[in-house]
Amino acid sequence: MPRPDHTRALHAALLTAARGLPVIPLSRTKLPAVRSPHRDEPRATGCRGECGRPGHGVHDATTDPVRIRALFAVAPWATGYGIACGRAPHHLIGLDLDVKHGSDGVTALYALAAAQGFTVPATVTVLTPSGGRHLWLTAPGPVPNSVGRLAPGIDVRGNGGYVVGPGSRTVAGRYLLAPGTAHHTLAEAPPALLRLVAPPPPPPHEPETAAPRHPAERRAAALVQFVLDSREGARNGRLFWAACRAYDAGLGEALGPALVTAAVHTGLSEREATATVASAGRLRASASREGAVPRLPAGCDVVTDAGEKPRHLPLRAMNP
Repeated sequence: MPRPDHTRALHAALLTAARGLPVIPLSRTKLPAVRSPHRDEPRATGCRGECGRPGHGVHDATTDPVRIRALFAVAPWATGYGIACGRAPHHLIGLDLDVKHGSDGVTALYALAAAQGFTVPATVTVLTPSGGRHLWLTAPGPVPNSVGRLAPGIDVRGNGGYVVGPGSRTVAGRYLLAPGTAHHTLAEAPPALLRLVAPPPPPPHEPETAAPRHPAERRAAALVQFVLDSREGARNGRLFWAACRAYDAGLGEALGPALVTAAVHTGLSEREATATVASAGRLRASASREGAVPRLPAGCDVVTDAGEKPRHLPLRAMNP
């Protein structure tokens, strides 16, 4: 029989989907509960559900009750659900306000609102196990994900990301609707806030007659592609290796955000990818202070994605 946490999560997911918000089942670690159907394939795949099978993370998200029940049925261990952000028609933005590790995202948001001249609207609000909050807002179009870009403690869940839905249970505890907000309509994000979360303008188009790219640019592009080519089970290890190589080449600070974005495209959460790149930076900084930068030995065991068995991956196989 289904466990109570599984049943409660399914019920809450169906109620959320009825509001027009697509959902997916999550495990207790807040990761997508349905495993990838491509996990045992020898080469990485860019499939986002075209194969017709479940297991493509946020790309599985749906508002169809029949499909939601089917997704939960193949993941009986699911105890929560995620709500896909950035999807039409609402283009949901999840403001993740953390109050841990010395940050207070709630206070930071109201300080930002005062400084930028906007009011934080009343909207659906979810209380997190750590004491933080998730605010649900709508936008005219998708916005990018970001971590701490607005202020310390404020993360933005946008296009390609998801927020943990109320009624979910994780290893940290239960996510609950804040009292009095359950029947709120989804508030529109203030224009001043949208300007802050909008992506930076694209770089000017480089004419076809431009000179060949600098070797450092080619190196950076190769490292990003290396991360994009990661398959499930080796994504975290490949990201860590690429980040170490970027820091070795003096590109770590500049290339870090691009590596995180590439990792998110492979299915890692932005928080996990950011932590992995930061870990590589700390390792290289520590080694530099000691006067030598250690190299990863050939044939080392790589760090694997959450929930996956460690895999042996020779260093030469990781060369972009």
